[in-house]
Amino acid sequence: MPPRTQPRSPAADGAPDLTRLFSALVRLETELCGAVERRLRADHGLPLPHFEFMRVIARTPQCRVQDIATELSITVGGTSKIVDRIEAAGQCTRRANPDDRRSSIVELTPAGKRLLARATVTFEDELSRRLGPALSDRSAVQFTRTLSRLRAAVDSADTGRQTA
Repeated sequence: MPPRTQPRSPAADGAPDLTRLFSALVRLETELCGAVERRLRADHGLPLPHFEFMRVIARTPQCRVQDIATELSITVGGTSKIVDRIEAAGQCTRRANPDDRRSSIVELTPAGKRLLARATVTFEDELSRRLGPALSDRSAVQFTRTLSRLRAAVDSADTGRQTA
């Protein structure tokens, strides 16, 4: 019986191993989000998704649910549910959109702004603690650019499939 041969890795041929890259990105996201989530919850009682939404609301003038959904690449329905929870916690409010009666403007309350400021310090500290030792400033900038190009490629592939 001939010996079993191992399938050749695409990387062995000089081609990128996209499966390995995908796995590495997913594991990094899972591990990093889990660590940041645990820290935000422990220090501020704040779930990571609420923190991310609050960051978008804070930096987006006349922020609508649609703006949050677009920024975070999630559905409007899912976004609305989380905004409801943030509002119920007293960290944001909705008011009528004077330019479009079908939507509302989402704003952080004073309590939400204070919580976001405190949580941002914690968030940045946790990222620095976990990513800082592995990335120089230059590497971080390059990695961010690479991730932005990858996101654009994924979005472009989705757009191409929808029009085909």
